[in-house]
Amino acid sequence: MELVILETSDIHGSIYPVNYADNTRREAGLGKIATRVRKERTEHEHVLLVDNGDLIQGTPLVYYYARFDGKHVNPMVILENQMAYDCAVVGNHEFNFGKKVLAEAVRHSAFPWLAANMLRTDTKEPYFGKPYIIRTFQNGCKVAVLGLITQYIPNWEKPENITGMTFTDPVEAAKKWVPWLRREKKADLVVVSYHGGFERDPASGEETEALTGENQGYQLCMEVPGIDVLLTGHQHRKISGAEVNGVTIVQPGCNGTFLGKVTVDLEKRDDGWQVTGKRSELLPVTGVPEDKELLKQTDPFEKATQTWLDRPLGRIEGDMLVRDPMDVRTHDHPLIEFINKLQMKASGADISSTALFRNDSPGLPRDVSMRDICANYIYPNTLKVIRISGRDMREALEKSASYFKRYQGNGPIEVSEGFTTPKPQHYNYDMWEGIDYVIDISKPAGSRVVKLDYHGAPVQMDSHYNVVMNNYRSGGGGDYFMFRNKPVVRDIPIDVSELMANDIIARKTVRATVNHNWKLIY
Repeated sequence: MELVILETSDIHGSIYPVNYADNTRREAGLGKIATRVRKERTEHEHVLLVDNGDLIQGTPLVYYYARFDGKHVNPMVILENQMAYDCAVVGNHEFNFGKKVLAEAVRHSAFPWLAANMLRTDTKEPYFGKPYIIRTFQNGCKVAVLGLITQYIPNWEKPENITGMTFTDPVEAAKKWVPWLRREKKADLVVVSYHGGFERDPASGEETEALTGENQGYQLCMEVPGIDVLLTGHQHRKISGAEVNGVTIVQPGCNGTFLGKVTVDLEKRDDGWQVTGKRSELLPVTGVPEDKELLKQTDPFEKATQTWLDRPLGRIEGDMLVRDPMDVRTHDHPLIEFINKLQMKASGADISSTALFRNDSPGLPRDVSMRDICANYIYPNTLKVIRISGRDMREALEKSASYFKRYQGNGPIEVSEGFTTPKPQHYNYDMWEGIDYVIDISKPAGSRVVKLDYHGAPVQMDSHYNVVMNNYRSGGGGDYFMFRNKPVVRDIPIDVSELMANDIIARKTVRATVNHNWKLIY
């Protein structure tokens, strides 16, 4: 018997092969994945199709659905129902729009959502019920799929979005469930679908990040006997053709650019089906046509989104365009100053921090539409004002300053590997307003902040300051551990993108300004 396991992961609301910033075509999306899946099913008799999480958040289409259209079935669920997915795993971004949006997505799904280590706080039972599926094929072969989720979610997510939920160690959960599936359910093959990635290099075992528990794929392979295949995600990496401790692994990037494929050869013996071969690969969607017949199901959502995106908001006087992302991160820039000052205005705090999330952020043009807002502020973040010490502030600035490699006196400024590998994390470099500071990147990381003033006087390490930042960062996201469990002075439960749009509408014309409150030297 030849079994083909197909995996999507981190689709992030990507349906159409379109870049919403400017409507140019891109080689991505569930529409193209659907064509690939149909071809695989035509060519192979025994096929499993698994979504590994981070499905319902990430594009203007799903943002528009979640915020303004609560009466229809989630468009991502409509498509995955039609594509006959066998199961899905809950990802960390599934919680971003709140418990109701996730609950409705699960309720309307024709397939189960799995997460063995996401428990009800009161009963300690898996939150969405049975955390596994058993697929029994006509020849009697039994394949189990166990779902796991990164345990790190409470460090990122708004508390109100995960009330009543407890996230436990996925390795411990796998140690419980994998042998049980073998013993009690007589599974011939055990597949673990884990919304998490690898904390170590799969080939060498060397650490590639701080061992916080966010990613534990390597640990799962090394410490849990009985796993045949590990489907992974979360890191947006492209991993195939690899094994760890005999476990075949795969990770298919993000946004529907690749379909993960694991082929397993099995042979019937007296004591059941035995694995005789395994291999993983990635199937690209480049050049693959989207399934336009399938997408008719979601075309009304796309049309409504495009109309909303083209809604005119107001005008920029001056220049807020981003031409060089490194320039934005090394010099005070009008776009960052606009966002920071907006956060200060919305919260009442007089210190703020924000980031340029991606290198392809275009900035704001002269005539601003909702499309321009979404192209720059891509996450459904809200704001929190937290009370931190001067020492916390300096530590956070040093963390951001470590974004740059130490400058040796020649050549261009470069980004540290910790912010590029295994995935780009440009969103973890913050720029601040309301304080005056200087970063010297010729100095070693950890001692680069050479000036830090507040209202014309040095920031006192033992004094306390109210700072507004997005909810991801305020919870310690991006390894900003100094912000964890700090007193919340104020919570602003409105998306920052919505605050930006409302501000531009109210002011009609926004002037681009730069006050040069910070600088980089080398």
